[in-house]
Amino acid sequence: MAFTHLHIHTEYSLLDGAAQIKNVVSRAKELGMDSLAITDHGVMFGVIDFWKECKNQGIHPVIGCEVYTAARAMTDKDPEKDKQQGHLVLLAKNNEGYHNLMKIVSRGFTEGFYYKPRVDKSLLKKYSGDIICLSACLAGDVQTKLLNKDYDGAKKEALEYLNIFGEGNYYLEIQDQGLSEEAMILADMKRLHSETGIPLVATNDVHYVLKEDAEAHDVLLCIQTATTVDEENRMKFPNSEFYLKSEDEMRKIFAALPEACDNTSKIAAMCNVDFDFNSLHLPEFEAPKGKTNKEYLRELCEKGLKARYEEKAEVLRRRLEYELSVIEKMGYVEYFLIVWDFINYARQNKIMVGPGRGSAAGSIVAYTLRITDIDPIKYNLIFERFLNPERISMPDIDIDFCYERRQEVIDYVVDKYGKDKVAQIITFGTMKAKAAVRDVGRALNVSYADTDAIAKAIPFQLKMTISLALKMNPELKEAYTNDPRTKKVLDMAMALEGMPRHASTHAAGVVIAKKSIDEYVPLYLAEKGISTQFTMTTIEELGLLKMDFLGLRNLTVIRDTLAMIEENHGAAPDLEKIDFDDKKVYDLISSGNTKGLFQLESSGMTSFMKNLRPDCFEDIVAGISLYRPGPMASIPTYIENKKKPFGVRYIHESLEPILSVTYGCLVYQEQVMQIVRDLAGYTYGRSDLVRKAMSKKKTEVMKEEKKYFIYGKDDEEGNIEIKGCIRNGISEHAAEEIYNQMASFAEYAFNKSHAAAYAVIGYQTGYLKTYYPVEFMAALMTSVMGDAGQIAGYIRNCTEMGIDVLPPDINESEAKFTVADGRIRFGLLGVKNVGEGVIEAIVKARKEKGAPKDINEFIENLDVHQINKKAIESLIKAGAMDTLSENRAALMAAYEGLIESAQSSSRKNIKGQVSMFQMNADEMQTVSREKNFPDIAPFSKEILSAMEKEMLGVYITDHPLKEYAETIKEISTVTSETLMHINDQAHEMMEGDIKDGDKVTIAGIISGKRTLITKNSKMMAFVQLEDLVGTVEIIVFPNVYERSASFIREDAVIAVSGSVNFKEEEVPKILADRIWEIKSKEPFTEGKTIKLRITAETDETEERKKLEKIKHILAEHKGDVPVIIFTGRGVLKTEGDLWVTPHEELKKKLEDLLGEKNVKMQISKSDEKKIFQNEKEQKNE
Repeated sequence: MAFTHLHIHTEYSLLDGAAQIKNVVSRAKELGMDSLAITDHGVMFGVIDFWKECKNQGIHPVIGCEVYTAARAMTDKDPEKDKQQGHLVLLAKNNEGYHNLMKIVSRGFTEGFYYKPRVDKSLLKKYSGDIICLSACLAGDVQTKLLNKDYDGAKKEALEYLNIFGEGNYYLEIQDQGLSEEAMILADMKRLHSETGIPLVATNDVHYVLKEDAEAHDVLLCIQTATTVDEENRMKFPNSEFYLKSEDEMRKIFAALPEACDNTSKIAAMCNVDFDFNSLHLPEFEAPKGKTNKEYLRELCEKGLKARYEEKAEVLRRRLEYELSVIEKMGYVEYFLIVWDFINYARQNKIMVGPGRGSAAGSIVAYTLRITDIDPIKYNLIFERFLNPERISMPDIDIDFCYERRQEVIDYVVDKYGKDKVAQIITFGTMKAKAAVRDVGRALNVSYADTDAIAKAIPFQLKMTISLALKMNPELKEAYTNDPRTKKVLDMAMALEGMPRHASTHAAGVVIAKKSIDEYVPLYLAEKGISTQFTMTTIEELGLLKMDFLGLRNLTVIRDTLAMIEENHGAAPDLEKIDFDDKKVYDLISSGNTKGLFQLESSGMTSFMKNLRPDCFEDIVAGISLYRPGPMASIPTYIENKKKPFGVRYIHESLEPILSVTYGCLVYQEQVMQIVRDLAGYTYGRSDLVRKAMSKKKTEVMKEEKKYFIYGKDDEEGNIEIKGCIRNGISEHAAEEIYNQMASFAEYAFNKSHAAAYAVIGYQTGYLKTYYPVEFMAALMTSVMGDAGQIAGYIRNCTEMGIDVLPPDINESEAKFTVADGRIRFGLLGVKNVGEGVIEAIVKARKEKGAPKDINEFIENLDVHQINKKAIESLIKAGAMDTLSENRAALMAAYEGLIESAQSSSRKNIKGQVSMFQMNADEMQTVSREKNFPDIAPFSKEILSAMEKEMLGVYITDHPLKEYAETIKEISTVTSETLMHINDQAHEMMEGDIKDGDKVTIAGIISGKRTLITKNSKMMAFVQLEDLVGTVEIIVFPNVYERSASFIREDAVIAVSGSVNFKEEEVPKILADRIWEIKSKEPFTEGKTIKLRITAETDETEERKKLEKIKHILAEHKGDVPVIIFTGRGVLKTEGDLWVTPHEELKKKLEDLLGEKNVKMQISKSDEKKIFQNEKEQKNE
């Protein structure tokens, strides 16, 4: 008989199993096995992937799980008695058994979780039907008792399980991985078999595929336990026997018990689980009485059509009828009604709803139902990109809500359909190339610097793998070939790359089902509550309704802006009715004033918009589509074609109507679909299949479709199925060139419907900023309350627009940022240590009793039960009580006594102890307090600024760098804001963007520092440097620290030159090479800058030549002094690799090229000596 492995831990036994599904199934097939099981620890994460992979490779899948058993009842959670768990392998015999297995595994999380998801015998008894149970490994309940010399207890345990699962469904599992414990209990296991008749089954505790994978698995365990391979007392496997052994190996190990091996295939033959990927399990929607769901949907669409379109042209009615017929035919009527229902609830309850996301914007049904707000007819959006009758898949509608009220919509759905029918969705963080290298480097105890260098040698690119990086980067390949340590790190990382590292909850995904969720999928207990154990993709494949309820900050900004406009101006604009052709809005975007504009505010996107100078909505849609990895390469062409449309050339004239909207560039997936439809006669349904094949790089399908595209296709009876380009008068050569261009770009082409929906919010925020800038900026700052870096950037933007931002004021401020007389008032919620309760008390007292005139009245007006000393102190420090007295020092001295007095009075009032004499005494005390207000000298300007910064996170009234602003601007080649937004941009950087290792200079004030002693007993520092727009971390290594220690103190204004240091998912840091103090407030006294001028009358070609010559001259005189070049077309600052060491030879060369008066280089001999000395020191280090 054959042998089947029934105990396998795939990668979904997170950071414990390394038998990756694809590899383990392939290996089983290679070994001639016909079936295989999956039994991950406590979870069923991978069962669908495993089932599909087995089916693909012709292997019979056995679906199971190795569950954890509770020491007592699964509800018991005593740290001394219940910390340990047993193991038990459960295998589903059929779909009923699979259903029971889901219930057991789900309850382990929802009811039994304590360190691990645990089950007990009562639960197993309830759901034991059609499940085969194996007694598991050495951690099994039976084996544990045998190891403890408790044979009778083991026998009792085995008989209990036999009773639970029934004759023929319970097996004693024997293993032999060469462990002494296994050998020790083998005789007892045989005895149990002999005395009880319970059959034996042989397994190997498979945790990796090949024997040589044991080392990679050991590294994986180190990653799990945050240890290194060099540590002695860590979790590790005793040997390398935990791999997928051949039948021959297993039979040799258990030669004395051949029936134990035979039983594996008997068990596998009993297990037959099938999955249904063709049925829908949508929740039931009840239409109003007397109407079917179809009738109700049509009624809603008809109403929506009248509301959306003034003229009901026949083309609109035909489109609506076509879409409804497809929706009805595919069985998605309830889907649309469910989505319409909760969006309708949101709108009725004044919860901001976005214009839609994704391909749903291509549907007129979605538009008439107000699910989306993009007119698919006006913007030529394609329905089949959303719902294709030739490709059966669930519709996918993602909805944005105001992020403050998103949960209300989810709560409505839960209330309507039932708590047990709604759940969040799991997602897995995987070990991507760079992260895998860093994890492995730590586990192998490779130094941070070496690991960092290897990780950084892997290029930033979507879908990057280590093997691809080795092909792309010759330096990495050389290190891999010649350096054993690099090879080891990369080999181990490649073995683990792509494996799931941890489970978490999808940020927005929610599944809604017809019956309880665990009737369809197993449940998991995540940090944010109950979620499914299957990902979003699998959920959809199983026919369940998945929705993304996204919380979008920009919608909250729009809501708050409109509310303030209404309050200040009497009426707010209806954003659904504004036209997308307002020149002033496009001028704002073109000017680069894009802070707060959805999808348009990153530095790279801002630069793109300034170059593009958009003047229509289609430009914004295209911009959002192009500013991504891949399509970025088309940005220069797009800009050039927009500026010179007469120069656009088309391969064939039939492309012009399709591509003219994007100036001849192929940008959208919909354009691919339209080309194959209009030029070759495809149906829209089939055109979507071609689009998908191209985007997924399905070579065989693309090859076949290319033939049809060019030559057409006839059916078996000779009827034309696809006309093809040639029959439509397009030459073979042109058709081939068009197809090849589509195929090369389709992988990166963007969904126009999605981009258009984004562009709507981008334009709406631009409109509000153009016409109501003060309200918009106030709402924007409220949305990032608590994020000092963001608020600082927005305050700076306000300054640029001439908008005053006033400090908080207890007599003027509300909780949020507000607008009064064209100025923005800082919100009290932005003050550290001041909560909503305190703010409510202040605002309430102000409304009921009027604005207090001094601190005594302020305290007396408040409900003392709602305030605390810390909050009042923070308000004073923040300047919020300057309206009562400009002497904050006196306020600080007085507030504690006043609060204590008010609290004391309150306590007396509560006890009813107030007499006439006490009232008079209190009045006398109040008069006394007013007269004896502390006479203390005010705080200095510096202390006041420091307090403000401490409490608000930003400087408002006076920035300590204000007087250095020009110097900082001249010295700096980068700002903290630019660095902060680098990770927001596409990974494939645009030319000119900052890259890892680039030399930069930044200047600012030290707002914090942390020092540590290195292994070599030298001092280094981590410095928080704050410039005019935010904060960046500077790492100062010992050699630089020794030279610069006197400058590295809090509140020192310094300049730093160094290298940008990237690390995945972190804001880049700067590794300092040189630090100097900026003592003077005049530019160019410490960090010397050379100024060069190319005269304005120089033509563009000549200017380019001169710039090239300047570059060569500068490269010959490398140093640490920056160079600024003024040209007729703008100002250029050199990057760090073109900084120079100033001296006479350099000056003469530049003067010969540009003329004496066009070179400004002032540097003293002492400065020159200092530069050479620094250069010498750095070389020695």
